[in-house]
Amino acid sequence: MTTRLNKTRLTTAKVDRAAGVLLGMACGDALGAPYEFGPPLGTDVLVTMNGGGSFGWGPGEWTDDTSMAIAIAELSATGADLRTDAARDQIAARWAGWAAGAKDVGAQTRAVLSAGGRAARSRGEAEPTASDLASAAVEHHARTGRSGGNGSLMRTAPIALAYLDDPTALVLAAQEISAMTHHDPEAGEACALWCLAIRHAVLEGNLNVRNGLEHLPEGRARVWAVRLDEAEAGRPSEFDHNGWVVQALQGAWSAITTTRPADHDSESSSAGSSTIGPAHFRRALESAVRGGRDTDTVAAIAGSLLGGLYGASAVPAQWRRQLHGWPGLRARDLVSLGVMTARGGRPDPAGWPAGARVDYSTYKDSDALAQHPYDDHVWLGGVDALDNLPDGVDAVVSLCRLGDAQVSAPGVAVGDHVEVWLIDDHHRDKNPNLDFVLTDAAAAVAALRAEGKTVLLHCVQAQSRTPAVAALYGARLTGRTPTEALSDISQVLPDAHPNRGLRAALERLE
Repeated sequence: MTTRLNKTRLTTAKVDRAAGVLLGMACGDALGAPYEFGPPLGTDVLVTMNGGGSFGWGPGEWTDDTSMAIAIAELSATGADLRTDAARDQIAARWAGWAAGAKDVGAQTRAVLSAGGRAARSRGEAEPTASDLASAAVEHHARTGRSGGNGSLMRTAPIALAYLDDPTALVLAAQEISAMTHHDPEAGEACALWCLAIRHAVLEGNLNVRNGLEHLPEGRARVWAVRLDEAEAGRPSEFDHNGWVVQALQGAWSAITTTRPADHDSESSSAGSSTIGPAHFRRALESAVRGGRDTDTVAAIAGSLLGGLYGASAVPAQWRRQLHGWPGLRARDLVSLGVMTARGGRPDPAGWPAGARVDYSTYKDSDALAQHPYDDHVWLGGVDALDNLPDGVDAVVSLCRLGDAQVSAPGVAVGDHVEVWLIDDHHRDKNPNLDFVLTDAAAAVAALRAEGKTVLLHCVQAQSRTPAVAALYGARLTGRTPTEALSDISQVLPDAHPNRGLRAALERLE
C-alpha cells in the first residue's frame, strides 16, 4: 500500500494538539450521546458524561461518530495514503464490519453500507469496496433526492492529521472519503473546510475556519462565508436541522465562537499560566450539547477542532477516565492514533506512542518511593514503582509517557490508571495548559482517594513533576500553600526539585 511522508516538524506543543483531535472528538461525542434527539437545553441544565439516552450508552461511551473516525485513523496511523483505492477499500471493509454489530448507525450511512454489501456479495465477495459504497451513495442520492446528512463530517477529523504538510491532498482525501457514503458535494465541502480548520489549529495554535475557503470554487466560498457569518451570529439551538451537514457545521462553529472569551487571542493557548483554553474546551462542548437534537454529532465535530486547538492537555482527567468505545479502545488509544497519524506512522525515537514500554533504564533514581507526608494512602515514586506496586495500591496517576504494556499497572483497573500530559521542561510552550494540568492532576488524586483508592503518583524519578503535583494535593488537604507543602514533600523525597516552570506555577496557584 502507498504510504505518505509527513514533512511537517512537530514541536512538543503541536504533538499535544495533534493528540487532542481524536480525544476532543470522542469527548464531545460521549458527552452528547445521552441527549441525542432531545430538545435544546437551558444554561441551568447540567450537562454530564453519565451515559444513557435512546441507545443506552455507558458513561463515557462514544457513538458511531467516533467509531467511524477510528476506522479511518487505524489506517492513517500506519502512514497509509488515504487517497489510494487500496486504503479506501480497507476503510470500507472496516465500516461494514463495525456496522454489523453497532448500536447506532445513521440512516443514510446504513442504507449505503447495506447496498454496498449486497453489491459485494453479488460478486461472491464478503466485504464491500470503496467503489461499491460510492456507487451506492450515488444511487441513494438519485433515489431520495438528498444525501447531505452530517455523517461524513462527524468522522472526518483523522484526515486533517494525515495531511498536515499538504492541504491540497487533504482536500482531495476529505472529499473522496466523504463521497463514499455522502454523494452531496456540500458534505465534501464541509469535510474539507473543517479538516483545514483542524490542520490550521494544530499547526498554528489558533482558530481560522475561513482560511479553507480558498480551496473552494469562488462561488462556493461565498456561500460558505455567509454560513459561517450566520453561525457566529447565532446560537447552536438556532440550527435546528443539524442532521443536515451544513447546520451541523454551523452549530459546532457557533458553540465554539459564542463561548470564546472576549479577550481570548492566539497567545492564550500557549501561555503556560493560562486556564482559558481548558475552560473554553469544556464550555463549548457543553454549549454544543445544549443546542439539542443531534447533540453527539455536533459536539463531536466541535470537539475535534477544540482538541486540535488546545491539545490533549486541555482534556480533564474526569472525562479521560470514562472514555471508551468500539473496538474496545480507551482515551490513550485515541491519543496514540492521533499522534501516529500526525507523525506519518512513525513513533518518536523512544518508540512512543506505539511501543509496549517506554525505556527509562538509563535514568538514575527511578526507584524512588515514599509516602505522602499528609496522606499515607498516597505513594510518591519513580517509574520503577509501576513494576512493583506498594501493598494496597489500586490506582495510579502517571505524569510521564508510558507504553501499552505499562498501562494499566498490574492489579489496577483500566479506568483507575490516569495518564497526565505533563512535560518536565520549564519552557511555557512545552506545557501549553500548565496550571490546568497541575490542578487537574491533583484533583485526579483526590478523586481516586474519595473512591477509597490507594494511589501511586509518579513520574520518572520523582524529582520534578511528582513533588509539584504532590504539593498541590497536599495544599488541598491542609489549606497550606503549595510552596509550604512542597517543603514537607522534600522531607520524604530529598531529591525533589521541581523545574522553575513548575515552581512558578505553584506560586501562581497560591
